[in-house]
Amino acid sequence: MSDAVIRCSNLSKRYTIGEVERYRTLRESMMNAVRAPFRRRDRGSRPAVWALRGASFEVQSGEVVGVIGRNGAGKSTLLKILSRITEPTSGEGEIHGRVGSLLEVGTGFHPELTGRENIFLNGAILGMGKTEISSKLDEIVAFAEIPEFIDTPVKRYSSGMYMRLAFAVAAHLETEILLVDEVLAVGDAEFQKKCLGRMNEAARSGRTVLFVSHSMPAMQRLCTRGILLRAGEIEMQGEMAAVAGRYLSEGAGSIYEAAAVPGRTTITSAAVSWNQSRGIELAVSFKSPEPLRPPVLGFVMEDRWGSRIFGTNAKFDPHAGQPAAMQAGTISIRVATEFLRPETYYFSLWLGDGHSDSCILQRAVSVDVAGGEDKGAVSSYYIGSFRLPTEWRYAPALTAESRRGGE
Repeated sequence: MSDAVIRCSNLSKRYTIGEVERYRTLRESMMNAVRAPFRRRDRGSRPAVWALRGASFEVQSGEVVGVIGRNGAGKSTLLKILSRITEPTSGEGEIHGRVGSLLEVGTGFHPELTGRENIFLNGAILGMGKTEISSKLDEIVAFAEIPEFIDTPVKRYSSGMYMRLAFAVAAHLETEILLVDEVLAVGDAEFQKKCLGRMNEAARSGRTVLFVSHSMPAMQRLCTRGILLRAGEIEMQGEMAAVAGRYLSEGAGSIYEAAAVPGRTTITSAAVSWNQSRGIELAVSFKSPEPLRPPVLGFVMEDRWGSRIFGTNAKFDPHAGQPAAMQAGTISIRVATEFLRPETYYFSLWLGDGHSDSCILQRAVSVDVAGGEDKGAVSSYYIGSFRLPTEWRYAPALTAESRRGGE
């Protein structure tokens, strides 16, 4: 018999563009049913998009499963359906056990209530008693690092305070299942480290975790199995290392697009991808009212903590070989990644004529670099962003006992 605590069968979600989805009261539903024959039926003419389509999978008790895919692939929609925040258009999503969810900053919090009151409210929703919640209160407050604000209404919290408390509540209240959506996207480096540590503890304690993130090193470190979503459909599921490798081998990266601004030099698009054999490839397109003489593109590559890893521009790079003038077109750059640690890297861009910058984009695009042969398994043991070749030698000193053994 299957020990699945999460089971999805042909799960699909369709959104109609321009239509706001909300839950209605019984009275509203009855009134809409009465009015339906007299209402104009123009919904069919509205464009629609399938955020999730035909997703079928199972998660066994105690499994830690990572869900990956590009922005818009359907990852957050999947977790919202399982959390009962939104309803599926078709199919079924079953979940058995107490669920703790961290999907967005402050999800499940009432803004007028204090942090303490929201902790008890969330616990009560999960079916926990006051005594049970109280036993966890000090641990939650200590983890969130907001003891002086615990009796302040959460509407006055910063986004960082919201996130710290929300994660602390989700991770510390007694739930069998934890649904986490991109918790590493908010918060400082120390907080993110604590989050990963807590999730690791949850995994070791036998809790079931469904984890959405763009951080491949974190995914490969925490998850035993992975699900790859593409355009709302499951493309692959299996061992986490294999799923992450499939995702990254296809050049997973991000794209920036913008309309050209009349009379102004504009970066109209930027795309970055990574491949094990080719490294990072960056392509930047632009339009200018007058030719740039010469076109000078520069970039800075940063890790997720904001540390600058590498940067250059066409004016000072002897390999740039830019033309004398260019008014519109695409500039492509390849960056070797042989010694880069597995991580998510961000690119800031600037474009000009060598004398002044006409267009600047901060962290315009990002790309995930995988771990190569080690598949990211040992990435946590490196300090810094580079994996430089090392050679280790051991020369044990001879002791009196070893000398006697050789006689």
